Amino acid sequence: MLKLSPDSVSIGSLGTCIQVPSLSLAFDMGLAPASALHRSVVLLSHGHMDHISSVGHHIARRELLKLPPATYIMPPEMVEGFHALLAAYRKLDGSRLEVDLVTLRPGDSHPLNDRLFVRTFPTYHVIPSLGYAICSQRGKLKPQYHGLLGPDIRALRTAGVDVEDLVETVDVAFTGDTKVEALDADLVREAQLLIAEATFVDDRISVEKARRTFHTHLDEIAARADVLENEHIILTHFSARYSKTEIDKALDALPPDLRLRVTTLL
Repeated sequence: MLKLSPDSVSIGSLGTCIQVPSLSLAFDMGLAPASALHRSVVLLSHGHMDHISSVGHHIARRELLKLPPATYIMPPEMVEGFHALLAAYRKLDGSRLEVDLVTLRPGDSHPLNDRLFVRTFPTYHVIPSLGYAICSQRGKLKPQYHGLLGPDIRALRTAGVDVEDLVETVDVAFTGDTKVEALDADLVREAQLLIAEATFVDDRISVEKARRTFHTHLDEIAARADVLENEHIILTHFSARYSKTEIDKALDALPPDLRLRVTTLL
């Protein structure tokens, strides 16, 4: 399973930056720990300050380290404001702050390298937002060649026989801030690793109020226990009102099979 950087963080209203070092990417840049400077792809879910406020720092520090411009992927509705933000930073900082911008809409895909690509899915927040799934394609031996030994398979390949089917796997899905309906997308339910927000976890904030603020309540995730196929789920973006003890207590009330698959990022 993919592992997150130990510097990853996501606390509601304070800051989100979730790093996957093996893929050299980060989801959101509301904070920019030193390790994040080496993430060459940043996928921005939406424009709230706790998700983008350290973008300028990320760009400038990479420039100082003579690293190539990073790629910033975002919904198209963010682009005008993003350019205006960079213009202000350039005027204040006197730096070039070069970037590579990519805009994607729900249902789009974009290659990350020769094996990985990102697919997008709709999310439901108070401002335009976007969810990201990192997918890979791997060769899988066709059923008719099962049982053959390695030399026989190599001989078939040498003869020009296509012995593999390409199989697409959803390695990780990241929802950002959203109402729970984002979890209903096939890309999200089938991801091996799901990184999903659970801003509210108990009855101090009701499900109805969570929905009015376009966030997800833990009770809504519990209600989907039987349809979430993910091997592992990391819940993030908890409200700062909750202590770790309170979060753990709420998680222990999840259906047992779901609880076994859930960890938290605090």
